[in-house]
Amino acid sequence: MKDTDQSRRFIFEQNPIRGQHVSLDSSWQKIISQSNAKGYAQIILGQALAAVTLLVDTLKINGSVTLQIRGNGAIHMLVVEATSNNTIRGIVRQSRELNTETSMQDIFGTDKLVITIKNGPGKPHQGIVPLSGSSLSDALQGYFDQSEQLPTRFWFACDSNSAVGMLLQKLPDESADSDAWNRLLHLASTTSDEELLDLKAEKLLYRLFHEEDLRLFDADVISFACSCSPQRTRDMLISLGKNEVEEIISEQNQIIITCEFCNAQYSFDSVDLKQIFLDNDYIEPSTTRH
Repeated sequence: MKDTDQSRRFIFEQNPIRGQHVSLDSSWQKIISQSNAKGYAQIILGQALAAVTLLVDTLKINGSVTLQIRGNGAIHMLVVEATSNNTIRGIVRQSRELNTETSMQDIFGTDKLVITIKNGPGKPHQGIVPLSGSSLSDALQGYFDQSEQLPTRFWFACDSNSAVGMLLQKLPDESADSDAWNRLLHLASTTSDEELLDLKAEKLLYRLFHEEDLRLFDADVISFACSCSPQRTRDMLISLGKNEVEEIISEQNQIIITCEFCNAQYSFDSVDLKQIFLDNDYIEPSTTRH
């Protein structure tokens, strides 16, 4: 039986090539239990969550990686995030059934994919790359070719129980084995969705690369967590402005904000909101429900 909710790095000792394997299980099931995603929208969500989990470790940052696709297609929004604290969250929104769409641009109704990298307290770095190809792995390959300039390949598999991903990345150092990258890509491409979903990392990597000198590192445990909070919700209300907030209160008597990622609700009445805008001397909202 495979290990669950884990991310594991590996390297090829004799070649400047590294890899990462991730399996999202309970964390993935938690996310889809709070989502109405079905069919291909659910698969896209699982692949994207596996992707950002791979990326946040591969990029070696202290912060988060967010992947966003927004358009006017059948699947019109995808937002996923992974943090260096080994947490994930994500949402997908579908407006209509998929019909004959075959490319990512057709499915999302846009030609752009946005990756935002937060590394420490500085300003986030945002990369906007073409949403190319017929799969998320094609688009991410394009991101690395353009932004990171490191040859990188991805493999994903997803069902209602697990979302699994694997990457290989060629580092800039010279290798004595000129065929190593092509050989390892060929071997990795022989894996099936069933093997990705069912096999633990050790067994899968042994099946693929048993003739290679591979070192597999200890696992990081992945979990679902949301970064929403009363403080962030108050800050959002302040950004709306006092006049707009008062107008909403006059119509509805209260403001209820529901987090799209975890369904937590934050409720504010007129007393709460007056205090929020009084010298930024905040108080807790009337109710917070998870």
